[in-house]
Amino acid sequence: MDRCLPAFAATALAFLLLVLGWGNGPLAAAPAPGPPAPGPPGLEGTPQETQAPGQTVPAEDRRDDGQEKTNPALRHDIVVTATRVETPGREVASSITVITASELARTGKTTVLEALRDLAGLSILRNGGPGAAASVSIRGANTEHTLVLLDGLELNDPINPSRSCDLAHLTLTQVERLEILRGPQGPLYGSDALGGVINIITREGQGRPRFSLAGSAGGYGTYGAEAGLSGAWGRADYSFGLSGDATRGVSAASAAYSGNGEPDGYRNLTAFGRVGLAVGRNTRIAATVRSVGARTEIDNFGGPYGDDPNSVQDYASTLARLQARSLFLGGRWEQRLSVSWIGSRRRNRNPVDDGHPFDSESGLYESGLARLDWQNNLFLSPSHTATAGVELGRETGSSEYTSTSEFGPYRSAFPSQRTRAAGVYVQDQWKVAGRFFLAAGARFDAHSRTRSALTYRIAPAYIIGATGTKLKATIGTGFKSPSLYQLFAPATEWGPVGNPGLRPERAAGWDAGFEQDLAGGRVRFGLTWFSTAFRDLIDFDFSAGYINIGRALTRGVEALIESRPAEDVMIRASYTRLEAEDRTTGEALLRRPRDKFSAEIQSRLGGRFDTVVSVLYVGRRPDTDFSAYPYAPVSLPGYVLLNAIVSTRVGPALELFLRLDNILDARYETVRGYGTMGFAANAGFRLGM
Repeated sequence: MDRCLPAFAATALAFLLLVLGWGNGPLAAAPAPGPPAPGPPGLEGTPQETQAPGQTVPAEDRRDDGQEKTNPALRHDIVVTATRVETPGREVASSITVITASELARTGKTTVLEALRDLAGLSILRNGGPGAAASVSIRGANTEHTLVLLDGLELNDPINPSRSCDLAHLTLTQVERLEILRGPQGPLYGSDALGGVINIITREGQGRPRFSLAGSAGGYGTYGAEAGLSGAWGRADYSFGLSGDATRGVSAASAAYSGNGEPDGYRNLTAFGRVGLAVGRNTRIAATVRSVGARTEIDNFGGPYGDDPNSVQDYASTLARLQARSLFLGGRWEQRLSVSWIGSRRRNRNPVDDGHPFDSESGLYESGLARLDWQNNLFLSPSHTATAGVELGRETGSSEYTSTSEFGPYRSAFPSQRTRAAGVYVQDQWKVAGRFFLAAGARFDAHSRTRSALTYRIAPAYIIGATGTKLKATIGTGFKSPSLYQLFAPATEWGPVGNPGLRPERAAGWDAGFEQDLAGGRVRFGLTWFSTAFRDLIDFDFSAGYINIGRALTRGVEALIESRPAEDVMIRASYTRLEAEDRTTGEALLRRPRDKFSAEIQSRLGGRFDTVVSVLYVGRRPDTDFSAYPYAPVSLPGYVLLNAIVSTRVGPALELFLRLDNILDARYETVRGYGTMGFAANAGFRLGM
């Protein structure tokens, strides 16, 4: 890793000089954003779009105020995922990225997976085109070590063998923002957050009723539509959304290999509803429901002759959450009590066909996850906040798989199993003189089937007054309880599978770095070094089933730079250098790129056309060819994706856009043997009233 730093430093310096030279003259100074006013936040618990005292409103949110804009500064966001309490980003030591709804709309992103693709430290994997199984790795951790939340409700599926979250069907319907938190996060989030947390925060209705409608059509027979309604009426607020997407897609088994070529289509219907009600002066309740139904055409495997013309997967998921939030003691004690449930169902069907006259299979996978979370925030002073809470959870899962072949019938049943878990967490946050910030926490978790876990985290940050330099560091631990399948999967004729004696997987990690604002807040850059050690990783042994034998180490550096050289220009770039090693074998971990670079330029042309041009480079990654036995190691070549979107307003409410994906028509794979989309153009409209 050290050898790459001089080259990167030179590249970063050149890029910085380019940024500083952009525009018609030198960058002038502007007042730096200050912290929000002390005291407890407003009710409901999600960041608001209104301006906090002392904060700079982003230029993109001020275009219609009728005032002259000069020397625009970069935004300092309010974040909630890092501490579970609304906190200014400048006071947070954690490595966190915030993507707002306006940024998502400007870049034309429609799915969570698209929104995450270019971010530093994240690696995206997908077994085919839209709708295929998809996951994300944070800083080289396993994909099942990424905890995915929707308004605080866990989306990791209990019936997945490793209990990972499939991002394939997550659209951005009525999503207000995404917050991506890197590094082990055991104290606040419990199991599964060894690599980091992705929190999807939905829209809360505000103000007058607002209706939105959007539609698009384009390459690969792709169509999409979305409608939304949000607002407030008296003491109630509401937010509703409905979206539908369909595509002819590409062959899941890549058409670059012999025997493949039949497109695998996908369709998705997502409905969302959120209603809030103020009860009295200090209490607010909110209910959220989200339902997804999807059908994905899939293939048998990736690689030569993996194609299958009639294999489909039907997916259905329903999420429900009820939260009450109250203030006591003059607003110094805040209680949040939430009860949530999510149920998922996957059905696979693959009947015989001309190419597979003797082979058929079917599978049914069902799961449920219920949680209760009681969080207490004590605002002891403007500079001291304490948080304590209790989480209770119960998960269930079952599956049944049958197949027939020339060797005869086969059946594998996983009878319904369940586990329970309880966690108690505490956290203390301090501010000293507006320059030193510290968050420290610990958590104890008990599991009904495996061992308990104790985790901690310490995150200090210091701002140097003379230069505005932010120095930050974190150290913490995380764990992951064994999945239902790893614990209870029945033995087969070839040997054991599940192991009730499994221990939790564990991780300990640190990161350290700095952030620097220049030119009155119009340029910001930063470096973060990180390292995480994993032990007791669960792996499969053909003679013993699942056992705790794995160890791994991931480390690297993340570099970020962003600039607003003019009112209508925004430039962002990031670079990640990653080393991910299996400490048991000494080999590099699969599908982790050593190098990843992304850049994006947002601008307004001719005072009318908003454009966003982005480029993504992903370096070589080791993988394994599973299409033939014995399995052979391979290296996936690096690739470059160039994307662009141009939009313009037609009247006060209508916006037209043209989106170009993979302009260079790059041929690449994120998983060996599986297809990806080539060049595609999509045109559409957005209507807001």
